[in-house]
Amino acid sequence: MAKRDPNKTARNKRGKEITSQLAKMWPKVSGDSGYDSQQSFNALIGGKAATFIDLKEKVIKSADEYVSEYLRGFKKARETDGWTAGGTPFSATTLKANFETLTKTKATKEYFLLFLQRSFLRHYDELVRTRPSATDSEIWIGQNNCDYGLLITPRFNKSAEWENDKSEIRHFPKLYWTIGHVITTGLVVQGDPTPINFNGIEEYLNFFTKVLVRPSGSKYEKEIATLYCNYVRSQKKPEDVPLLIPELRYRGKEKKHKYRLDFCVIDPVTLEKVGFELSPWSSHGHIAGTAKKTQKEINAEALKNFEKEAKKMREYFQKHRITTLIYTDEQLVDTGKIFDEVSAYLEGSHEVTQLEFSLVEEFL
Repeated sequence: MAKRDPNKTARNKRGKEITSQLAKMWPKVSGDSGYDSQQSFNALIGGKAATFIDLKEKVIKSADEYVSEYLRGFKKARETDGWTAGGTPFSATTLKANFETLTKTKATKEYFLLFLQRSFLRHYDELVRTRPSATDSEIWIGQNNCDYGLLITPRFNKSAEWENDKSEIRHFPKLYWTIGHVITTGLVVQGDPTPINFNGIEEYLNFFTKVLVRPSGSKYEKEIATLYCNYVRSQKKPEDVPLLIPELRYRGKEKKHKYRLDFCVIDPVTLEKVGFELSPWSSHGHIAGTAKKTQKEINAEALKNFEKEAKKMREYFQKHRITTLIYTDEQLVDTGKIFDEVSAYLEGSHEVTQLEFSLVEEFL
């Protein structure tokens, strides 16, 4: 039997206590507010959360912060007709009337704030989670005419293109950019409404080595890929292992790519990215026909090759915030040692930073 999370248990307990408090307060609040239905009064508060807080992007770590963000948005919406942080806009006149109802008496104010605290506890896992921005919520890999997309909440739109359902990203049940992620969503091909699904981890690893990595023709990439598959199989929770993302396209889903990064790992919690570029001299620096070239010409060609590699790494960092580790012939002699370095990033940050509700409960 899985061990219970004491923090989650404490959160649930506190949520039930608040529900009980709200029920006891309701007769007084009903009389003060003029609302006969507690459900309708609750909807007056909870139904506007997405309007006042950008729940798709905002990361909120505490009930106090949640209340503060709600009140800040509520104030701005009352002052700016039609303003919204991300949900359905309401008229300022309507919101002013709602505010008067919610703050009419001491009882309605206390109920209002308690309800917001309970809302935070109920949606805790979603609210405290760092979520990728709109531009970082999809990745595209592979060569031209052999490219695939990995999205978080994929849907095929009316324009026959794949996109994320942005409203559902924070509800995604798996750790982002992990084995569990790709098993849940599959991979997509732009213009094709049928995703490529995988019936289990082994089926994905087989696709990873034979379809995603093999076309590169690099023996080093194949060796790293094999070591990665063995690493995944050896883990107690293989679904939580970050993906070793091959051939990450610089221009994403654009038809023609500019660069591809050999491998990349995205931390499933912090979303920090690190790239791995395998750069043997034979394919990244070798200069052919030197017997027919002057030293000046050779130096100029070598400089051009060097500048090209440096520009690629610089642009990946500037556009995608990917810091890249480069491995040359000296390191490529032993891909096992290289994978030891890669595996340090595969450990990931598996758990979101938790507020210690259990310690607070114990203290009380």
